[in-house]
Amino acid sequence: MDTTTYETDHGVPDRAILVSLVTQEAKRGPSDPEHSLEELANLADTAGVEVLATVIQNKEAPDPKWLVGKGKVEEIRAVKEELGATTIIFDQELSGAQVRNLEQSLDAKIIDRTQLILDIFAGRAKTREGIIQVELAQLSYLLPRLSGHGKNLSRLGGGIGTRGPGESKLETDRRHIRGRITDLKAHLRELTRTRELHRERRRKTGVTQVALVGYTNAGKSTLMNELTLADVLVENRLFATLDPTSRVLVLPSGNEVVLTDTVGFIQNLPHDLVAAFRATLEEVAEADLILHVVDSSSPMRREQMRVVEELLQQLGASDKPLLLVYNKKDLVGGALRSLLPSSGPRQLLISAYDAADRSRLLQAIQDELSGETRSFALPADRGDLIALAYRCGEVLEREADGDVLWLTVELNRADYEVNGHQLEPYRQSRTSAGITTQQGD
Repeated sequence: MDTTTYETDHGVPDRAILVSLVTQEAKRGPSDPEHSLEELANLADTAGVEVLATVIQNKEAPDPKWLVGKGKVEEIRAVKEELGATTIIFDQELSGAQVRNLEQSLDAKIIDRTQLILDIFAGRAKTREGIIQVELAQLSYLLPRLSGHGKNLSRLGGGIGTRGPGESKLETDRRHIRGRITDLKAHLRELTRTRELHRERRRKTGVTQVALVGYTNAGKSTLMNELTLADVLVENRLFATLDPTSRVLVLPSGNEVVLTDTVGFIQNLPHDLVAAFRATLEEVAEADLILHVVDSSSPMRREQMRVVEELLQQLGASDKPLLLVYNKKDLVGGALRSLLPSSGPRQLLISAYDAADRSRLLQAIQDELSGETRSFALPADRGDLIALAYRCGEVLEREADGDVLWLTVELNRADYEVNGHQLEPYRQSRTSAGITTQQGD
């Protein structure tokens, strides 16, 4: 388990005040500002930060100088001095000028939600690709804000907001950072090409891909471990899983598919991070089936589902076959239980720890991936078509009839949609009375 604790320059864990500005526009928006602030507290906890207090300001519009009003800045300073806080974390994104002004006024480290998320990712990335993606996102975020982070970067002890690229890189001039960004993008393009080759190889060999997606901490990794006996890190914290993990999943029919666990989504996920991780997240767009795992015990599940749906749309995966998996039913009690969705077409209510629920889920995955059963009358000398039929599904019956080979195939829906057009001219139906050609339904 990752127990990294972020520390100040004196070796003491960061002690923070959380600040949120609630504008009229935010109140009218789809996100709940109160829930966003609760999530910020969870992010701070994930980063090993001790949260001392929360300050909220309701204001018509952001102040261009400090984000919050001048009076609220003075209030934050008073709370900081009273409680001995070392860091102020804002739930909204700050400009470089706002960071500089707030540092001068509050004499504390100033970071925002985006920087906190990037910092957590920097501490959790383990693969070469993940490390490059996070550093690229951090540098892309910091480049236009260099003038506002002078004091943060001079704190040699590090702490939240300074992990990843490191102070020495960030204190260099913009030209050096732009050069580093160019190098990172080149490395990432190489890794992306390699990933695309792997995807193409999987497509050619007929490997079926199933992707787990969902809001962070929805229980995806637990579900993956229970389904595949994998050893993915499970932790009751945000972003416990960062680097994608793939394992073989055996369906009730005995057929094997590849199940991939992906990084959890979150509202206001930094744009730079989405851009940097696009190559990894494109695994979702390439999947034959998406399992959208939902924390059914969360009172904010509808909003969390909306965030995931919007990100799937950004990734070009909104039209993929999708199975909704309402997880953690065992954690729902009281009045909330009556509000739970019931299992039905393309959605299941489960607990990842319940063996019967997992069996139902496996059957549902198999049903979603399987197409109808069809018969084909293929020329016996067309080995290419015969091999294609085997790639497009499971051959249930095979019978030779002169120059014709009859194959009855339980189709894999995804494979047939890609290659089935080559078999359609040979699609036929056999009856007890003889052979009846059926060129289409």
